[in-house]
Amino acid sequence: MQDALETRLVVLSPDHPYSSREGTDESRAVVAATSILESRGNTPRLFRNTLAFLAPDETRLQELQQGISLYLAWSSILRDKEALDLPPHQVRQAEQQQSAASGAVDARIGETYQWLLAPTQSTPQSEVEWRAIRLTAQGGLAERAARRMRNDELLIATFAGTRLRMELDRVPLWREEHVEVRQLLDDFARYLYLPRLKEPSVLLDAIRDGLGLMTWAQDSFAYADSYDEGAGRYRGVHHGPRGPLTDSDPGLVVRPEVARKQLDAEAVAATESEGAETTYPQGDGEYVEFREEPTTEPLPGIEDLVQAKRYHGSVRLDPTRVGRDAGKIADEVIAHLAGLTGADVRLTLEIEADIPNGAPEQVVRVVTENSKTLKFEDTGFESE
Repeated sequence: MQDALETRLVVLSPDHPYSSREGTDESRAVVAATSILESRGNTPRLFRNTLAFLAPDETRLQELQQGISLYLAWSSILRDKEALDLPPHQVRQAEQQQSAASGAVDARIGETYQWLLAPTQSTPQSEVEWRAIRLTAQGGLAERAARRMRNDELLIATFAGTRLRMELDRVPLWREEHVEVRQLLDDFARYLYLPRLKEPSVLLDAIRDGLGLMTWAQDSFAYADSYDEGAGRYRGVHHGPRGPLTDSDPGLVVRPEVARKQLDAEAVAATESEGAETTYPQGDGEYVEFREEPTTEPLPGIEDLVQAKRYHGSVRLDPTRVGRDAGKIADEVIAHLAGLTGADVRLTLEIEADIPNGAPEQVVRVVTENSKTLKFEDTGFESE
């Protein structure tokens, strides 16, 4: 079986049944599963955290084999019905018996293949342990195994950015101040002491989720396109919502304190420069440029704000760029306030829309239903 980043279920042959009477490590099923887990052919297996195994129950295996033998016997009779010179009514009887035997085999396969074997490891230094779980639910083999693994958190289909940060710090997975996205994909597929992810997109979505958090500096991380070793800085370092990532993404997940330090330093350097060119619109498509010299004068009345106990503010957002503007506000204002010890930060979003031509019925219905779902406290359309 080839290495892959997606989690797969390996169905063991009847030659390797599992018995609850035996010790887990002594079971023929676990011995076979261990061999597959450790190697693929003559080479060591790299992505061990992408495999789970389904084994037949030793006591039920005999019943399954008997059912298969009965099905094959009736199939042989029908195949040789002409040589046996069977009358029509006996042919019909044989067909009915074959159909019944086939149904019995299908049922017994689910009853026999009832042991899910999942390799686990609590820490990088601990030994590999095997969890043997009896499957009792209805459905196909893979469906039953996947459902039980998700319920027991042996298979992760959704992964939060905050939990990814916990794993980055726990192991740790950082390579000094950052780690490549591709390296993270490799780590989660390799090491049994990390959560077993359903597929690479689960980790990529977790990275995007972490970047979009308003509290990224405390709870998640930043992202950079690459690292310039000569300049000692990250290229394209940023946080906030971003587009889809791929499993070949060359980017870096960066420690938040390192990213914040670089961003703050570059912001100060920009402020202390000789001047900055600013453009303001003048008429249709025309812009005027001027240079504004930086000032070192303190803000008027700043000494009066040292013991400030309350803050309030409101801002008008561009409805076509809400995500971008809200992200900047979250990083430049809200994050600083939320980071203060004991601070109670409350946010309210107000929406007002004038619709001169009237809103279509479909829009009214969709907006009203979505507003209720999102638990708006005060919402509604008005005719005037």
